[in-house]
Amino acid sequence: MQWISETLSMLRIQDVIDIAIVAVIIYWLFKLIKGTRAEQLSKGIVVVLILTKLSEILQIYMLNYLLKSMLTWGFLGLFIVFQPEIRRGLEFIGRNSSIRKGFVLSGTRDESTLNEIISAVASLSRQKIGALMVIERKTGLNEIIETGTSIYGDLSSGLLINIFIPNTPLHDGAVIINGDQIVSAACFLPLTEEKGLSKELGTRHRAAIGISEKSDAFAIVVSEETGSISVAEFGNINRHLDLSTLEQMLRGIYFPKSDEEEI
Repeated sequence: MQWISETLSMLRIQDVIDIAIVAVIIYWLFKLIKGTRAEQLSKGIVVVLILTKLSEILQIYMLNYLLKSMLTWGFLGLFIVFQPEIRRGLEFIGRNSSIRKGFVLSGTRDESTLNEIISAVASLSRQKIGALMVIERKTGLNEIIETGTSIYGDLSSGLLINIFIPNTPLHDGAVIINGDQIVSAACFLPLTEEKGLSKELGTRHRAAIGISEKSDAFAIVVSEETGSISVAEFGNINRHLDLSTLEQMLRGIYFPKSDEEEI
């Protein structure tokens, strides 16, 4: 017990801060790789590290040399293997640096815009017409917008409904919304690589999660099978929402509390 007390007495406040920062970084790394192929690779790396230490203790020199060589060159390969996870982590850091400052919509924000979206979703849900709407926020979606057909029209429930009517030219794909403008339609979105999702989730839901993983966009999905409403945000999906819940979430986007406080 004496060595514990001696160690604690030697700890500086900087050491405590250092340990806390490293702990937080490790926690977020585990959170980022959970459910991805990097999780399995990480387990393999841990096993190699343990074997390296054991071979050193047991003085198995040849095996120890091979394992150390593997680790030395292996870390260079990790940047290639973990490229999607590294990019995802950097995007996450970039988004979170601005999340607490509130979202910026370049278009006009008013009650009518929110009501038009709610009205369109209600009608699409009632008729069981599949739909995918993406509301652009701080992270630009120009690459996604360019994959679709430019609209740049005033947002209205009638226009949204007409876009998603089955067998029409623009119904297959996502609509990008910025403020009170429908920017583009029939856009292609990146699908999530998450493996643990429910098999009930179709392509629209996976696309909604995918765009929410790669940006701070807010995605609304209407199921064509059940008419249920789902939203995806920050890589998470909330399903079977009612219209009042959706309205509250949209109000938080179009009228953030920071804006209300400034007013």
